[in-house]
Amino acid sequence: MNHSLLHPPLTHRCAVVSRGFTLVELLVVIAIIATLIGMLLPAVQAAREAARRCSCSNNVAQLGLALHNYEFAHEVFPAGVTGDTGPISNLPEGHHVGWIVRLLPFMEQTMLARHFTAEDGVYAPANADVRRVVINTLLCPSSATEHVRDENGIRVAVSSYAGCHHDVEAPIDADNHGILFLESRIRFSDIADGSSNTLLIGERLGSQGDLGWASGTRATLRNTSPLTTRRRDSRGDQPAPEDPLVVGGYGSEHPGVVLVGMGDGAVQALTTDISANLLRQLGDRDDGELPAEE
Repeated sequence: MNHSLLHPPLTHRCAVVSRGFTLVELLVVIAIIATLIGMLLPAVQAAREAARRCSCSNNVAQLGLALHNYEFAHEVFPAGVTGDTGPISNLPEGHHVGWIVRLLPFMEQTMLARHFTAEDGVYAPANADVRRVVINTLLCPSSATEHVRDENGIRVAVSSYAGCHHDVEAPIDADNHGILFLESRIRFSDIADGSSNTLLIGERLGSQGDLGWASGTRATLRNTSPLTTRRRDSRGDQPAPEDPLVVGGYGSEHPGVVLVGMGDGAVQALTTDISANLLRQLGDRDDGELPAEE
């Protein structure tokens, strides 16, 4: 018997036909992967924005707490700006010592406070090193700007948050209706509308022409004129107002909302479509009006 006929060679028995993916199959796989990425990416971005907004809200709450601790210690809120006569211009001239400088010991920044010489004014060379220090509590996580150069070419750190000096667009002066303004000494009893109905601090946009967190100018003070969000684009910030007396309203890097701290310490998210009349009332500590409707 021919055994070769019963048992064919091993190479013949184990032969396997192999083939690769066709071009159509590869394109289908790539399309599926692209679709999944397209579905997941917005969710990832939304989650990251939610985390940044939560961190920003915490910053606003911490600043509100520091302001309340200052008021508890001194029985008045810090002045929005001191050492000058009004109106305050957004120029590196004069003293312009802002409310954040007074707040430093209540923000665990006592060493910065010790190295800052308020008597010399914000723009004195002796204070240049302090002005360059970045304070994380003052920066919104969605903001890409930590430093700018002022009109004197000095590199300064900025703040994403500003105190409320007035209820409408007007220069920073001693007769403003907010809580933090020129030489202000506001007590809780002066907030006749109620601290829960009065805006204390909030987010701000823009860095061009910024004089830094130590300056009590529009760098750290704003009013309750219309809100803006996400003014940054591929060209960077929009140009700063040419008029140095223009202060501007609040704004945010978060889409659609601006985070603010109220006089009672609560943090709220104001939408950009908020009633102009209601927004104005939030900026006035004693408007004597019934609360406006949304």
